[in-house]
Amino acid sequence: MSEATVPGYRYGDSALPASPVTVGDLDKLKAAVLFGEADEAALRQAWDVLKDQVEDVLDVWYGFVGANEHLVAYFSTPEGEPIGSYLAAVRHRFGKWIEDTCTRPYDAEWLAYQEEIAVRHTPAKKNHTDHVSSVPNVSMRYMVAFIYPITATMRPFLSAAGHTEGEVEAMYQAWFKSVTLQVALWTRPYLTKGW
Repeated sequence: MSEATVPGYRYGDSALPASPVTVGDLDKLKAAVLFGEADEAALRQAWDVLKDQVEDVLDVWYGFVGANEHLVAYFSTPEGEPIGSYLAAVRHRFGKWIEDTCTRPYDAEWLAYQEEIAVRHTPAKKNHTDHVSSVPNVSMRYMVAFIYPITATMRPFLSAAGHTEGEVEAMYQAWFKSVTLQVALWTRPYLTKGW
């Protein structure tokens, strides 16, 4: 699916405000998760492996969310009824997120979109992009906890193209570092003054 046909996908949109996290801050965060040039290369290799498996990855992730009432609640009405159109719209953007994670340079433009993703989990923008009436925010605890399933479920997909165990491990570790890095950025809007 092209970027133009993914509703709500705004990567590279010049109207997005700059992230309050600077590129210098990002460099420090990268150092904190041991993310370097070798990881960038491993993620590009991972995209070559994943690009034809995105829907399968999303099936696994959506199966996990759908099997947990407390997680699917974030895509449901306040009364608990799942909103199919919301789940579908987020799924398309989630697919683009996999691609972006593997292929985009981690620069100021990338940071601006990370901030957009972050605020879409909070009352500031949750539900606005897709014009739905759902719960007002995603609990930060589940964003952090989701690092594990979003990472652990990737190994079989990364192993699917016949790479050596060392190459698969490098791709897996790069993915893990990137997901951790992004979730760290997504927690920023949850912080209040004085913390």
